[in-house]
Amino acid sequence: MRLVSVDAGRLDYALALEVQKKLVDRKIRGEVDDVLLLLEHDNVITLGRRTSPENFKEQPIPVYQVERGGDATYHGPGQLVGYLIRRLEDQDVRRYLRRLEIVLLKTAKKFGVQATVKEGHTGVWVENGGKIASIGVAVNDWVTYHGFALNVDPDLRYFALIRPCGLNPEVLTSIRKVTGMAPSMQDVKKEVVEQIKGEFRYETIESIPLDRLLPIGIDRHSAQ
Repeated sequence: MRLVSVDAGRLDYALALEVQKKLVDRKIRGEVDDVLLLLEHDNVITLGRRTSPENFKEQPIPVYQVERGGDATYHGPGQLVGYLIRRLEDQDVRRYLRRLEIVLLKTAKKFGVQATVKEGHTGVWVENGGKIASIGVAVNDWVTYHGFALNVDPDLRYFALIRPCGLNPEVLTSIRKVTGMAPSMQDVKKEVVEQIKGEFRYETIESIPLDRLLPIGIDRHSAQ
């Protein structure tokens, strides 16, 4: 199998969502290989299908109601977001979530974080109980979109705007907070690609710019 990896840099959330949906449509029609979008967002809150009512309120940053599973979460600079557009041939969403957890566990370990999973909770946690990565996906005709967010070095104070995934905001942590240092985002992206290649058994990976993948009139200046 072949994976197309796209480093989209800093991308507006609404634009990233549009890109995902267009890719899902093309994947359903068999026009594209599997695609991994790696990026950072400007400060934004997203509300999944299980968001509790108290989290759906005005915020000082943009808020989007989206199709993914899970509760409310925050995205922002210093957080690596990954959207994997992939057909689930086995139609097993839970297994897919567990495989994403494995990717993030191994990535965290590479940068000095001993991480684990927690019974009854999707995502990745550290030994002191802090949550370092969140996962929330959607599926259309068994093609996945949305994905994961790994806290490399975000401003964790933004999580206090909500109860992220129904948790106390203080539970959220990052690679910098755990280890005292933050790896470069490019190094983390490279590791994520390698772990996804291994976990999902891709034979080849091609890295291309977003504009080449999906020419939908993206204004890269407004997306930075």
